[in-house]
Amino acid sequence: MSLNKYENDELIFLSEDSASDVPNINGMWNILIVDDDKEIHSVTRLALNDLVVSNKSLNFVHAYSGAEALEIIEEMGASIAIILLDVVMESDDAGLAVARKMREELGIIEPRIILRTGQPGYAPEERIIKDYDINDYKTKTELTRSRLVTTIIASLRSYQQILSINQSRQGLQQVITSSANLMEEHTIKSFCNDLLVQINSLIGVDASGLMCAQAPALDKDGQDIYVLDATGEFVSCINEKLDSVSDDFVRNYVNCCFETKEHIFEKEFTVLYLRSPNYEAAVYLQAGSRINMIDRQLLDVFLSSASVGYENVNLFHQLRKAAFKDWLTKLPNRNEFINMLDDCCSGKLRGTDFIVALVDLNHFADINDGLGQDAGNSTLIAVTQRLEERFLENAQIGRIGSDVFGLIGSESFINPDSLNELFLLPFKAGEHSLTLSASFGFCRLDGRAESGINILKQSNIALNKAKKNLKINYEFYCPEMEQETKWRLEMIRQLALDFEAKKLQLWYQPQVDLVTEKIVGIEALLRWPTEDGRFVSPAVFVPLAEYSGLIVDIGIWVLEEACKQLNKLQSKGFGDLRMAVNISMPQFRDPNFVEMVKSIINDYGVSPEKIELEITESVVMDEPHIVIEALQELKIFGVKVAIDDFGTGFSSMNYLQKLPLDRLKVDRSFVNEITPGKAAFIAETIVTLGTKLGLATIAEGVEKREQASYMLKLGCDEAQGYLFAKPMPYEQLCEFLVQDQS
Repeated sequence: MSLNKYENDELIFLSEDSASDVPNINGMWNILIVDDDKEIHSVTRLALNDLVVSNKSLNFVHAYSGAEALEIIEEMGASIAIILLDVVMESDDAGLAVARKMREELGIIEPRIILRTGQPGYAPEERIIKDYDINDYKTKTELTRSRLVTTIIASLRSYQQILSINQSRQGLQQVITSSANLMEEHTIKSFCNDLLVQINSLIGVDASGLMCAQAPALDKDGQDIYVLDATGEFVSCINEKLDSVSDDFVRNYVNCCFETKEHIFEKEFTVLYLRSPNYEAAVYLQAGSRINMIDRQLLDVFLSSASVGYENVNLFHQLRKAAFKDWLTKLPNRNEFINMLDDCCSGKLRGTDFIVALVDLNHFADINDGLGQDAGNSTLIAVTQRLEERFLENAQIGRIGSDVFGLIGSESFINPDSLNELFLLPFKAGEHSLTLSASFGFCRLDGRAESGINILKQSNIALNKAKKNLKINYEFYCPEMEQETKWRLEMIRQLALDFEAKKLQLWYQPQVDLVTEKIVGIEALLRWPTEDGRFVSPAVFVPLAEYSGLIVDIGIWVLEEACKQLNKLQSKGFGDLRMAVNISMPQFRDPNFVEMVKSIINDYGVSPEKIELEITESVVMDEPHIVIEALQELKIFGVKVAIDDFGTGFSSMNYLQKLPLDRLKVDRSFVNEITPGKAAFIAETIVTLGTKLGLATIAEGVEKREQASYMLKLGCDEAQGYLFAKPMPYEQLCEFLVQDQS
């Protein structure tokens, strides 16, 4: 039922000291008169016509039956302030039925009810007064004008208090909901946007506004104030300095809010201040009217939660920076670089000739070790700046690792030539000017359905291959590289399994005196049998064992097995034989290596002089100080030392003289040069050098009689090779030794 059906009497306004913050339709109090006697309506209206309460006059609405009253109540709801309700109308309890349905069924609790009756005998019970929340009960003869006015004023005040309580309760519920919504936001942008929405919703307006904070909130330098988010006419200022806001009035009051650190409430605008221990912000709203006291109190509660939420979202922001941005160079880190690669793979970035490049600074650890970490950090920043100067407009750049950078872009910009150009000039690192070089691994994005992590892995494979390439400093990924890597990893895995299952074998090759051709020594040779009865070449699996670190454990087993079998041979009457065992560089790096060798020799009861450790030139030159120190200690213990494959490496004579050597082994490649009518110059040089140094010499790979004769003529002491005996298992070795004695 529309309100314009009802009569609005002319009103007389009386002034009061203060106005209420409680909203009411048209700024008047709605008074519903329910009575089946029209004269009562006229008398009531006449008695109250000039009454003004809290600067609001009365607006009378009329109903002449209980049914009509309920229609009006359903339509107007809580906007009715007071109901002057006749008890007896179309039925004896029609008024009470209206009160019961309004409270219990419609759930309308705000309007105050004043029961009136012309028949005192129909007074309601005390229970009804309580249950239906009835303010007063009067007979019509009791309600003189003064008493009616008093009752109306008291009821209006009660109505005001109920509205204020309800409004506060609803506001607090909205504060809780709004605060919960804000706490779910994890980015500054979404938080600021939601904050403006929630504030507008809380105060019931749709105001243009902006939220501002100091520069660090946007990862910018300095203490300038920036617009984090905005609505309405301020949208164009987002992410810009506050100075970009053209309205001087707005700028001045936002700055004033930051200076005073307090809210500013004015008639046409409001500036709200958010503060937490580490962050502060200001929200400017063009509210259009002054925010009332209740809404201010609600805003205070809400902004307390919002300040915590603002600090939390800044902490999330800092965590995201830590997770996806390199702290030193400010470039995307490995995680973010993978995300960038994912975007490329998913087609989010346009382009058909994308390529990924990894740039690895060569010998960067030397800078940190020699000049200090500060110089190392300055170097990385200098490299970053040069990368950005050269590629930032045409590529995405990230720092993948300590000294590894990544680039994504067109191959026309990112290629070996353009990257090598970066390193033509020295880099300025603090007070140092450093000439750097780098290795590059490239991987073309050719439209394959790959993931970012897989592309990075493939780029790394190419980079690792480039670092091993002695001719050029770059490699482009191809599937064969990955297959080779998978094969290598599978071989290492299988080697570890077979070693654990005790499937590795130790074979032995006799060494003979070239003059008597009697066996004087044995070299222990590691063999790896396969399921089909074949053997994996030591040239294949020994480097894999060294690369994986398995060689340390395998080396212990080899020495133990060799000593155990030598002990058995001694018990069989072959006590004059020595046992040669090969040692690799990873074994020397083991801090327990020397003590382990001594312990094994002692445990198996063999004489140290019968054990000969063989090392290659490459082992000596890798870390000479470690090798020399260990061998000198073992030499004192009594162990013999031989240098294997002599002449194939680049050993320094200085280091050679420091080694406690007993024997030089002439590599098989020099022995193979021995042919009828030709001189083997290198073999002759090695034997001569050994003689001058007082070392015994042994020729490897002797397969022909003329080779043995030639080496004997040169003065070589011993030989091993197929001419005399092939490598064999221990059982066959025992039989061979028995035959040699006969």
